[in-house]
Amino acid sequence: MAQVELIMPKMGESIMEATILKWLKKEGDSVAADESVLEIATDKVDSEVPSPFAGVISKLLFKEGDVVEVGKAIAVLSQGDQTAAPVSSPSAAKVEKQTEKISQPVSAKLEMASAAVSSNGDYHSIGNGEGRFFSPLVLNIARKEGISMAELEKLSGTGLNSRVTKKDILSYVTDKSSGKVLFVEPVSKTSSVEIPNIQHLTSNIQSVKPAASYSGNVEIIEMDRMRKLIAEHMVRSKHTSPHVTSFVEADVSNLVKWRDKVKDEYLKRNNEKLTYTPIFVEAVVKAIKDFPMINISVDGTNLIVKKDINIGMATALPSGHLIVPVIKHADRYNMLGLTAAVNDLANRARNKQLKPEEIDGGTFTISNVGTFGNVMGTPIINQPQVAILAVGAIRKKPAVIETPEGDFIGIRHMMFLSLSYDHRVVDGFLGGSFVRKVADYLEGFDANREI
Repeated sequence: MAQVELIMPKMGESIMEATILKWLKKEGDSVAADESVLEIATDKVDSEVPSPFAGVISKLLFKEGDVVEVGKAIAVLSQGDQTAAPVSSPSAAKVEKQTEKISQPVSAKLEMASAAVSSNGDYHSIGNGEGRFFSPLVLNIARKEGISMAELEKLSGTGLNSRVTKKDILSYVTDKSSGKVLFVEPVSKTSSVEIPNIQHLTSNIQSVKPAASYSGNVEIIEMDRMRKLIAEHMVRSKHTSPHVTSFVEADVSNLVKWRDKVKDEYLKRNNEKLTYTPIFVEAVVKAIKDFPMINISVDGTNLIVKKDINIGMATALPSGHLIVPVIKHADRYNMLGLTAAVNDLANRARNKQLKPEEIDGGTFTISNVGTFGNVMGTPIINQPQVAILAVGAIRKKPAVIETPEGDFIGIRHMMFLSLSYDHRVVDGFLGGSFVRKVADYLEGFDANREI
């Protein structure tokens, strides 16, 4: 039988390896073309890997939990009735060729970095005494910037298995040079040292973890990889940005009336289910055009104003985790385009089919807490953005309705909008005005709008 190799695919420009989370097929199983064979994880996203061809799995070359470089064979499939040596598929050959082109200059750079590191006694080892791994590139940057091994060991990494990445070390260097963090080298008990101003230390304080004490009937569950990444991201966001949240209540009765009227015809005509999310995205895009300084990020003392409007949509996964796929250039879509983009990203997120680039590049995020029946929330900013909008559940409530003939009380569809923003660069006027403008667009929705 002819044999072909299943290759670890390239999951993004900066992704050079992936971890095998779970084999969905075992040796001897039949595989159809485009059928998922395994689940993998990178530093950015979890995904399923389909087989580009049909066959029978004759051998799995790696175990669950193994880290595999892009372009390497991970399994061998048998096809047909002729005997032949294993060969790579055309797609696999393409991946190998791309990987070879990339790996050669990268390997050369790493060898140079390793040699430079080895010349300094403080950086003679890639791992520390506890077995923590530091790449030669990270160590070389640390050497050039005067970062000691003691400082490296204190850094929280965002890479695989909490590995310190190039982005992590460069971020630390920037923060240290700007005075945001100050590391104090450990000293012996007999040494004397001048105690620095406590205000300079507060941004780098790490609280001592108390001794664990458990009582009663408990179960201890270690965080999985994605939960660790989420936890690190949330803590870093709160550490980076002083959060302020502004709230607005909006009367969205016209919006609800329009959706109820057209959703069946919309599905029949466009084969797309019309949810509230694309309507919220449309309103946010309009408000960003009115207040472009909400669509920024911060780099030291510089404000980076994003000309592209890329809307992230927080999506709950079956595992309970949260991921934020991004609608790139959301301002270029009409309602049908937004609906298709929202449905496609949400479905592929839940089926672990997102690509790394589809969760990168967001400039503003929407979190629909109303999906869980919550009326409002105080979301945490998705760094490096400066604002995030939570939309609550739409509920019928008595409300005062103003008319030329006088005011009266009626039943209206009401919802809360809550905007969390980075108070370093977004003041109350801008934050409050922006969320109010979003509410205005939702309240002013045309109930007679054509689909």
